[in-house]
Amino acid sequence: MPAGAREVARVAGVSLSTVSRTLARPDQVAPETREKVLAAARSLGYRPSPAARGLTTGRTQTLGLVVPDLENPYFTSVVKGAQRRALSLGYALIVADTDEDSRQEVELVRSIATRADGVILCSPRTPEEVIVDLAADCTMVLVNRPCGDVPTVTIDNRDGVRQALDHLRALGHRRIAYVGGPRGSWSDDERLAAVRDAEHESDLEMIELGSFRPYVSGGVAAADLVLASGATAVLTYNDLLALGVLDRLRQRGVDVPGRMSVVGIDNIPAAALTTPPLTSVEVPRAASGSAGVDLLLQRLEPERPVPPAEDRLAVQLVVRGSTGTAP
Repeated sequence: MPAGAREVARVAGVSLSTVSRTLARPDQVAPETREKVLAAARSLGYRPSPAARGLTTGRTQTLGLVVPDLENPYFTSVVKGAQRRALSLGYALIVADTDEDSRQEVELVRSIATRADGVILCSPRTPEEVIVDLAADCTMVLVNRPCGDVPTVTIDNRDGVRQALDHLRALGHRRIAYVGGPRGSWSDDERLAAVRDAEHESDLEMIELGSFRPYVSGGVAAADLVLASGATAVLTYNDLLALGVLDRLRQRGVDVPGRMSVVGIDNIPAAALTTPPLTSVEVPRAASGSAGVDLLLQRLEPERPVPPAEDRLAVQLVVRGSTGTAP
């Protein structure tokens, strides 16, 4: 059994309270006494528990992460990246899922903030003024949504759309549909803005089909609209929508990519397993979770190297079999 604080006190020849004070506030202990306690702790292999540290420092060594939907593989990867980074730095991670309900975001952040040192809020749908108020009440950073002066890690969504549309244009497509994501999504706002820029700056005709729930079922519902639009290619807000589009096109006997090319965004693992495999924009999902942890710890531990206030992560198009030359 590992040595406890009482054993450290006995070996160092000091009181238990002196051991606690030395480990929590070493500057308040005489140098000679401090060295005796630290030497005893090292010799015994003593490490204070997170709970004990929390009692003396007011810190829990726990971080919170709130995401819109854990069933979406995108956010599962964000969680894995954040958890891996947090554990490597000695922190536990509390994860909560809002089920794409913006009303739950505020409640979950406030609840977790009472049990954690800080909170990472990922892809929030809450209005900006509400997020700013939340950030004033607790230590919080954002992932995939800039908002006021709140420290943020963002994804270069516009460049991802540009890469996808440049690819389709090079294949001869000129009439391209866009299947949008949930209302209130900053990522969808950015992607839609890039779609509109492409139409203004090139010879592409972009057809905006509206907002859809970011699931396979949303893609199934959008596919018939894609076909009715006369487009020869479709770009979807995320891969789950693209998978739904592919499934519905298959049901209707539409050849992909012979008659219709399909591009998704996120490059989730399932993108490589479809028939045909899905062309998709690779988004650094795990890296964004890890960067969120680093950004939050910079606020909690100012002595750490300072990261940029906003980290814009790059994306990369991955070309597979769902895109081909225009019919």
